[in-house]
Order: sequence, then structure tokens, then C-alpha cells
Amino acid sequence: MIRHIVLTRFATDTAEETIAGIYGDLERLTETLAGAGNFGGGRSQSPEQIERGYMHGFTIDFDTWDDLRTYAEDEHHKSLGAQIVALAAGGLDGVLVLDIEV
Repeated sequence: MIRHIVLTRFATDTAEETIAGIYGDLERLTETLAGAGNFGGGRSQSPEQIERGYMHGFTIDFDTWDDLRTYAEDEHHKSLGAQIVALAAGGLDGVLVLDIEV
């Protein structure tokens, strides 16, 4: 299984409702793609408080690397990703993506 992890440092004027809307759209997209599931996301509530500005994140699990590739190439995903980058502090510099086998 592949875990897709995305952490975002959103611009300070980005409304929580806007972020929740994007995450809701990502969750709905995940539900339509074969081999994708287990979306989870939101604002950090870590008692350690070492997020270094990356206060929001989400994960999606994929059965295979090919399933992740299908998601990455999906036009709706690209649109949602562009929204995240546009709202991130510093654009793409405010987004971290990790894909790991678990």
C-alpha cells in the first residue's frame, strides 16, 4: 500500500471553510477512484506544536503505485492541487508531498 501524505502551510488569510471545502472535494474524488481510499485530513492539533507552519495536511492510501499515478494524472485532482498551491504561503514552497510504502 502507498500512503500519499500532503502537508500545507496555507497563507494566513485562508479561511478554514475554504480548506475544508477543498479537502471535502479531495475525499469525494478519492471515493471515485479504483485503488484509492482512506482519505483523512484537517488542521493539526498536535500537543507537540512543531508543525513549523504546516498546520494542515491530508493522507490518501493507494493500493499500488499505478493507482497513485492515476490519481496524479486526474484532471479534477490537478485542479484541486492548483487551488492548494494558490492558497499556500509561497505557492509550491508551502506544500510538502511524501509517498511511502506502508
